Amino acid sequence: MDVRFKAPPERTRAASFWKSPSAWFRQKNLSRGYWIFFLAAFFFDAGFSVYFFLFNLYLLDCHFDERAMGLIGGAMTLGSLVGTLPAGALARRIGLRPLLIFLFVSAPVLNAFRTLWIWEPAQISLAFLAGLAMSCWGVCFLSGLGSLTTEQSRTAAFSLIFSASVGTSMLGGIVCGYLRQWLGMVGIAMQAAETKRLILLVSCGIVLLGLFPVLQLRLPSPSKEKTANENRHWLREWNLDPFLRRFLPLMALWSAVLAAFNPFANVYLSRNLHIPMTQIGLIFSVAQVVQLCMGLIAPVVFRMLGLVKGITVTQITAALLLVSMAGTRNGGLAIALYLIFSAAQWMSSPGLYNLLMDKTLDADRSNAAAMTLFCNALIGSAATAGAGILFARFGYPPVLVGISAIALIAALLFLAFISPQQRVAPKAIAG
Repeated sequence: MDVRFKAPPERTRAASFWKSPSAWFRQKNLSRGYWIFFLAAFFFDAGFSVYFFLFNLYLLDCHFDERAMGLIGGAMTLGSLVGTLPAGALARRIGLRPLLIFLFVSAPVLNAFRTLWIWEPAQISLAFLAGLAMSCWGVCFLSGLGSLTTEQSRTAAFSLIFSASVGTSMLGGIVCGYLRQWLGMVGIAMQAAETKRLILLVSCGIVLLGLFPVLQLRLPSPSKEKTANENRHWLREWNLDPFLRRFLPLMALWSAVLAAFNPFANVYLSRNLHIPMTQIGLIFSVAQVVQLCMGLIAPVVFRMLGLVKGITVTQITAALLLVSMAGTRNGGLAIALYLIFSAAQWMSSPGLYNLLMDKTLDADRSNAAAMTLFCNALIGSAATAGAGILFARFGYPPVLVGISAIALIAALLFLAFISPQQRVAPKAIAG
């Protein structure tokens, strides 16, 4: 009998990446279409991750408070809410590629205007329009990535895109923190708000570069076998599906947690802990490094624990970290807690979206993505606006305690109501 020790498959796969990255990529059998899509996502994430990291700090320099930031952020999420279901319907009719072309032109242009027009009513209106345009990304990202990968390669494909996003954001954080000093060294004096405005405009330009790979992308054409009656009643059919009935509200609840804190995280560091901009840029960069590492090991963690248990563990961890942040006034400790929170909440994203794609049939991924993003935006809009008002009135500690309680409830409900074996019922999709 052979009693030699055999390494667990998960550990063996993780080790194979570090020993031979090229062999690991070949083993995943990722298509050329995936890598073109990867490049488009790279530009999108590289530009907008820096943009949304810096934008509220820019508003702070322009004398906006958390109440106004919450209303502006809520308007953008509301735009995503209004646009998500039409984007899903358009994806079924005309395909993903035309939506991606529209997205990579309109979104950077609208967000550039947001940087230039500093007036609260204009900010709210432009944020709504930008959210309307960017609603296409969630639908196109999930269904496009799902159609360009197999079930075996999908976890790695999601994690690679998430990890590349945080890797480029790391460099962006350093630039955000030190650009003003670098310009001063060469004799270019700029005010803090002017420096941030320059970075925001460059970030929009980076997103616009993603249009070039999108034009080279080939995605499956929408099926012409669907009848007009099926297209009219797809929303009713999805609502009757047992898996989505459980998944959508729980995903929306978790999204409310992120929408209530993430837009204000840098304002929390600046206003509540009085951390200077250079350090905030470094914190953001370190957070990207941590998230990059967590994104790379996420497939191993989810294989070891299973998707449902792995997601629950990351959500409970995030809840505990939020309440710990609420209870400390020590800047160093708060930064460490924030970095770990960033890693925990980031790890949950590949698991949640991978679970959704695994439980959804190929022909209906656009609808599933649209429904998920619709529910997320519905509650996220209210969460961002409400959190901004509460932060301005009560300060950060008591509101963070409330957000952590919601995160814990979301994790426990997810564990209780989502079954790893549950599949989308074919009857609900076929009508």
